Amino acid sequence: MTNSSARFLEAAPDAIVIVDRAGLILLANFQTEKMFGYTKQELVGQPVEVLIPDNLRSKHQHHRSQYATDPHPRAMGSGLELHGRRKEGTTFPVEISLSPLEEPDGLVVMAAIRDVSARKISEEKIRQNEERFRLLVEEVKDYAIFMLDESGNVASWNEGARKMKGYAAEEIIGKHFSRFYSSEDLDRGKPEEELRIAATEGRYEEEGWRIRKDGSRFWANVVITALHDKTGTVVGFTKVTRDITEGKRAREAFLLEVTNTLISNLDVRQLLSAIAACLRQVKAFDYAALALYDERTKMLHTQLLESRVSVASAGSQEEADLPLDRSPAGWAYTTRKSLLLRGSPGEKMPFDMPAHLPQSLKSGCWIPLLGRERVLGTLNVFSVRPDHFTEDDLNMLTQIANQVAIALDNALTLRRVSDLSEKLAQEKLYFEDELKTEFNFEEIIGQTNAIRRVLKQVETVGQTDSTVLILGETGTGKELLARAIHNLSPRKAHTFVRVNCASIPAGLLESELFGHEKGAFTGALAQRIGRMELAHEGTLFLDEVGDIPLELQPKLLRVLQEKEFERLGSNRTISTDVRIVAATNRDLGKMVGAGQFRSDLFYRLDVFPIIVPPLRERRDDIPLLVHYFLAKFAHRMKKNIETVPVDKMNALSNYAWPGNIRELEHVIERAVILSRGPVLNVPPFETAAAEEVLPAPSSTLENVERDHIIRVLRESNGKIGGPGGAAERLGMNRTTLNSRMQKLKISRKDF
Repeated sequence: MTNSSARFLEAAPDAIVIVDRAGLILLANFQTEKMFGYTKQELVGQPVEVLIPDNLRSKHQHHRSQYATDPHPRAMGSGLELHGRRKEGTTFPVEISLSPLEEPDGLVVMAAIRDVSARKISEEKIRQNEERFRLLVEEVKDYAIFMLDESGNVASWNEGARKMKGYAAEEIIGKHFSRFYSSEDLDRGKPEEELRIAATEGRYEEEGWRIRKDGSRFWANVVITALHDKTGTVVGFTKVTRDITEGKRAREAFLLEVTNTLISNLDVRQLLSAIAACLRQVKAFDYAALALYDERTKMLHTQLLESRVSVASAGSQEEADLPLDRSPAGWAYTTRKSLLLRGSPGEKMPFDMPAHLPQSLKSGCWIPLLGRERVLGTLNVFSVRPDHFTEDDLNMLTQIANQVAIALDNALTLRRVSDLSEKLAQEKLYFEDELKTEFNFEEIIGQTNAIRRVLKQVETVGQTDSTVLILGETGTGKELLARAIHNLSPRKAHTFVRVNCASIPAGLLESELFGHEKGAFTGALAQRIGRMELAHEGTLFLDEVGDIPLELQPKLLRVLQEKEFERLGSNRTISTDVRIVAATNRDLGKMVGAGQFRSDLFYRLDVFPIIVPPLRERRDDIPLLVHYFLAKFAHRMKKNIETVPVDKMNALSNYAWPGNIRELEHVIERAVILSRGPVLNVPPFETAAAEEVLPAPSSTLENVERDHIIRVLRESNGKIGGPGGAAERLGMNRTTLNSRMQKLKISRKDF
């Protein structure tokens, strides 16, 4: 043997031995050693029967003698049951190919041996499984389970099929399965259509009437599944039929169960899931939605319940607004009648499948939801298959829709009650918070012309519904004027809601104003009603409106223009009837020029501007205010203080009051605390003349505020919080002061 031949034998995947005419082994490769456990040296010169089980050796010698008389090639898998024997005595199944070779020394035979133990085990398992499945199918008595060839002819028939349909196997095998259908179904080609759908989609399922051998009908659930070969070609079908006539008769009981299920789900989102689940029990579908009437738009707004098809096709939408006069849902809503679109060729219908639905849908039902006092909308159910819905289906779905309407009416009523309760709870918390604030003036104090002009403006605009912008320095009483405007308006019976835009972090201001849904952001553990919603039919006071971030200003502008908004994390539009009164100590005109405030929002707010004079411009009102605050705090602290020294009153009147009325109030409160007798003990304070602290003509309110805060910080020796700190002296919270310092770029080096 050549070297190349030897290398070939060693590289072969099978065990190879070469045997002479006498049956002695001349050569064995490595795979032979591995398979049988002998070394090559042990095998060479041994009869080949050493590799054969003991009980087969004599038989093998006989076959070998016959083969020697007529040597011929024999391929593996020839159908012979062959076995090999390992050195340690165990046997195993093999396949052997034989190739006679003429050598110079005479005829030799090359045998290639393959261990097929694993394959035999797999084949046996398959055989056992097939037998078990055959026995299982044969023994199932409640289901008709049979096979169809690719043309629809019956190829197998179980005992359940015989009992259900009345045919013996020998009567039906080879016959077309269309004989199980009614004449109406045959006329419209239903059997062929079912096979076509099963072949295209892999599976077909439906409920309908079927015919027994004796002509009687039964209501059946039918599932047809396509069988494919390795190339994907359909080679047949399995068909499973279940007689559910008794189930059809029991649907009244089922409807009662559906009613209990739906009515027990009062949360709207949970109810939507329950509706889809109940529909699925009645009829298979591919797409279902509600279309609910929206009083605001006078249209039907769709809401998806469940979809098993892609909604990404051209023009399709999960939500859409449908007109009442040009849509099947609108027709069903207006007429209070159900509409069935079969989708079959040549069908004459007033409407086609609406464009907002996925294009793959071919048939559908639109069923009115008849509430106790009104039509709520429609229940819409669709299929990708034409003629999927029958009149029986429509009748059953109509009964379901009646229960859906009752449950939906209850859920919507509960939502309205819940929203009202939430609003009342928020109002309670808001008013409790308001009682704790320091801006609790009982009336506006002043006799000067400056304040009288302002009060006249308040009286004029208060009786209207116009937007008001109050401008003035910090502490001049802008909120007090906003409350007066509200109390003079027709809205006074409703809520006055205040939002300090400067004291709320920018990231939370949108939620504070417009509310949020549960899960809208990290930490949103529950739904929250915003101040805008809380102020419905009342007045919303936006204090420090100049601090609203630019990115939030369009949403506020929309409220002013269109009276609507959405909560954070929701796409449901909420209409609101709210009057906006805004206030600021900043120059919004300059902010517009600097790109820090939207011009369109500024003009919407600046409908009726009111400029509040600082206290230094109405110094004749200072004695009135001093006596007012003295009486207020003396009564609160149960002290009897009757007089204010003249020199102290002059000092108070001559002081510039950069912190305005709020600063004066806090000075008088401290004086009452320090007083021990009937005379007010006013503590020392800086008494600079008013002219010395007036801002230059070019100064802005922001610059004035910055200078004032720095001066108070210096007087407090840099102390921001706590008793005697700058925050207390300025009449604001420590966090608010820190926020203002950051906005005005005030750092430690400035004071």
